[in-house]
Amino acid sequence: MAGKVVLHYFNGRGKMESIRWLLAVAEVEFDEVYLTTREQYEKLLSDGDLMFEQVPLVEIDGMKLIQTKAILNYIAEKYSLHGKDLKDRVAINMYSEGLMDLMEMIMMLAFAADTKAQLDTIETKAINRYLPVFEKALAGPIYLVGSKISCADVQLLECTLMLEEKFCGILAKFPNVKSFQGRMSEIPAIKKFLQPGSKRKHQPDETYVKTIKAVFKLDLPLK
Repeated sequence: MAGKVVLHYFNGRGKMESIRWLLAVAEVEFDEVYLTTREQYEKLLSDGDLMFEQVPLVEIDGMKLIQTKAILNYIAEKYSLHGKDLKDRVAINMYSEGLMDLMEMIMMLAFAADTKAQLDTIETKAINRYLPVFEKALAGPIYLVGSKISCADVQLLECTLMLEEKFCGILAKFPNVKSFQGRMSEIPAIKKFLQPGSKRKHQPDETYVKTIKAVFKLDLPLK
């Protein structure tokens, strides 16, 4: 029998946070091993655990998985969060990848040389490019694709909460998205994950940035 799921990443959101969200919605318990030193990273490399020398790394079902999209797709398939057929899955993946693009912009704020310019770019793209897509998709349906929750729904909730942390009231002109956010937040597994003391991470802070810089030997801020 496979052991408990183990996540290898930093003690912060980053690319692991969507994985934490999806596991929480699937009600899967998991442990975390936080990367804090260069030596830990080099050990993962020398052990051959990081195919492309990158984290996240997730141990699940006797496998060591890397690459965020691959991990999310595996979890979504395993726990029936990926639609009922191929057409559902491709629609879910299109929404999911768009959301990942937007969330990655927010993730990189902590490393940006010009935070104000980056915030302006994110707000403009969110309002003009991304949120209208989801406002239209949710004009009637409860979920983005089909009649049950999918990984795209989970990521949309995660993304809208991230946006509201940076831009108070950004959903005011997107009532369908705001209503969706409220419905999703009442799902018991999600409600639990949103409570203080859960494994949901806080916004990136100086310690998180310094740790990443030390582990990867990066010069920050990024230009």
